[in-house]
Amino acid sequence: MRLSLFLTGLTATLAAAVPLDEQLFGRSVDLGSKLHGEERRAPATAKGDPEGNGFHSGYFYSYWSDGGGSVDYRNLVNGSYKATWTNVGNWVGGKGWNPGGPKVVQYNGTWSGRNANSYLALYGWTKNSLIEYYIVESFGTYNPSSGTARLGTVNSDGSDYDIYRTQRVNQPSIVGRATFYQFWSVRRNHRVGGTITVANHFAAWEKSNLKLGTHDYMILATEGYGSSGSSSITVKEVGVEGVPYPNEPDSRRDNN
Repeated sequence: MRLSLFLTGLTATLAAAVPLDEQLFGRSVDLGSKLHGEERRAPATAKGDPEGNGFHSGYFYSYWSDGGGSVDYRNLVNGSYKATWTNVGNWVGGKGWNPGGPKVVQYNGTWSGRNANSYLALYGWTKNSLIEYYIVESFGTYNPSSGTARLGTVNSDGSDYDIYRTQRVNQPSIVGRATFYQFWSVRRNHRVGGTITVANHFAAWEKSNLKLGTHDYMILATEGYGSSGSSSITVKEVGVEGVPYPNEPDSRRDNN
């Protein structure tokens, strides 16, 4: 389950052939698919926590790399993590919830990806229907909406977000190889820190006939592709005291 750094207005054939995540980095990033590992390479050189997903300090986390370069990803206390990557192939990681849902998410920290091929996004999956989704807060040298048709706009948390949809055909996913849609909200006014009213995006997607299923995981993710950079992020749910999973011991399982 990956993140995956990184339409209806186009023909269905074009949407399937040139998905947005492929445009984002020049080839498929497909965060969730990468976790389920098609054509996986040896792990990148790691200096911090090992790749995998599970629970840490009361939060769900996921961290994955497709190999190449060096990644130092570290889970910190509660909803915090930090990462440094150097000449990496593709990596993605972060902390959040399992399951996700229409939460009010607050995050803050630092991210050096403004001049690199990188982005920050709230990223998640649903099942029945199988959907991979992204709420992109900041992106670096490549605009993830380039060459796509906008389906709509939602104003939330101080900015307009443009809405897009792509399709992945017979690709890996959190349930194995499948055909599924990806939903995107891409923020126009970039930021690193603030509140994400997730329900606003879900409602706007629904209005654009983009229907989610039953929620799986959702994380505030950093992604890098063919780049170097760093981030240090803390995430929490507004109005919730303490950690979301106080009874979950720290755990890790290998990525599929």
